[in-house]
Amino acid sequence: MENYADRMFQGAVGDLQKEEGTYDKYQTFYPHRTQDGLSGDDIAFIQARESFYIASVTADGWPYIQHRGGIAGFIKVLGPTQIACADYPGNKQFISMGNMQTSSKVSLFFMDYLNHARLKMQGTATLLTAKDAPSDILEAVTDSGPKAERVLIIDIIAMDWNCPKYIPTLYPEAVLQEVIGPQMGKLQAENATLKAQLAALNPSE
Repeated sequence: MENYADRMFQGAVGDLQKEEGTYDKYQTFYPHRTQDGLSGDDIAFIQARESFYIASVTADGWPYIQHRGGIAGFIKVLGPTQIACADYPGNKQFISMGNMQTSSKVSLFFMDYLNHARLKMQGTATLLTAKDAPSDILEAVTDSGPKAERVLIIDIIAMDWNCPKYIPTLYPEAVLQEVIGPQMGKLQAENATLKAQLAALNPSE
């Protein structure tokens, strides 16, 4: 993969960093963070996500952000610099799909709100119909979910773990069920007992 700073800190971005005195720091810092491919921790993080955000660009240069979601594990790591996921039927606007026909360049955000972590990626996207996707990739992205309409494949060019500052703490439904579920069950049982006792005290009602 490429150096994230070389890919993203160009032109006016670099000029602004120079004005703020951060340019040299980043130029020294980022080469040490550049990886040949995804690490084991990166892979575990990606494949534990239930959603991600993908940004593409319209033909006249407008950025567009789309959310993609599924059950945990719907994003598959196919290789050291390649990921994929099933693309399910949506609202038929085809904005991301159309954008990718003009430019394959995309940016991705993977968020972990509970642990205040986010992973950013730049890459090139290939969106194939299910019938045109290689059978092994199609099988990989649909092994634990509904039938795919298309398959989205991302070849990763650069990546960076982002600062956790200002990420809100949001609890996934499974976590809330684990924490609150037993207490809710207890309260429901107590409520049922109280209702039965009231009914016994007021048999005419």
